[in-house]
Amino acid sequence: MTTFVLVHGAWHGAWCWDQIVPLLEGEGHTVLTPDLPGHGDDASPVSEMTLESYARRVQATLESAPEPAVLVGHSMGGMVVTQAAEYAPERIRRLVYLTAFLPADGQSLVDLAGSFEGADNVQPNLVVDEETGTCVVAEGAAEWLFYGECTPEAAAHAQSMLRPEALAAFPTPVRVSEAGAGSIPRAYIECLRDQAITHGLQRHMVERLPCDPVFSIDTDHSPFLSRPRELADHLLSLA
Repeated sequence: MTTFVLVHGAWHGAWCWDQIVPLLEGEGHTVLTPDLPGHGDDASPVSEMTLESYARRVQATLESAPEPAVLVGHSMGGMVVTQAAEYAPERIRRLVYLTAFLPADGQSLVDLAGSFEGADNVQPNLVVDEETGTCVVAEGAAEWLFYGECTPEAAAHAQSMLRPEALAAFPTPVRVSEAGAGSIPRAYIECLRDQAITHGLQRHMVERLPCDPVFSIDTDHSPFLSRPRELADHLLSLA
């Protein structure tokens, strides 16, 4: 059996995996879903909402796991799992990027979002609070950016769970090496109707930093809500 560590993206929390966990556990696997600092049920202050602290949280989860894990990062979580992989490569069997940012050494989320023309639909829809150092997605934009293929009920619930994201993590580059994060096999799960990280940007990143295998789901940015069975089946194939 396999241990999966599932890492959410910006504004979200461990709650986003609620439909996936029983599908994996039902096949006998262990699933760990940490809240990153300041997300979900975690009450860490904004000062602790950094790429470094996010990666260290994931590292701690990996080190608490009973065996080396399949580490899955969604969206911004791709940045987080990449940095965490540098800290604990021996605790990871495979990295899985779920319609996620896929950085090379020295790249930040901001770098990647701007690396493909027409790919950045999120930044124009951010509402920034300079005083607190956080941002939220503009009212009315989250549904089409994140949940376009979800039921209205699922989309409404997810939007009610979103929390402000710290600005600090976005421009911070990952620092990784071939001997660390680069030594771990990578897989990518692309989402063809994603409006937040467009399919064009997903393909652009995978071309620059190849992954094998690459799976496709014909859905939005949130397959854990819109296509949970299909997503779980892809993850199970990597167990």
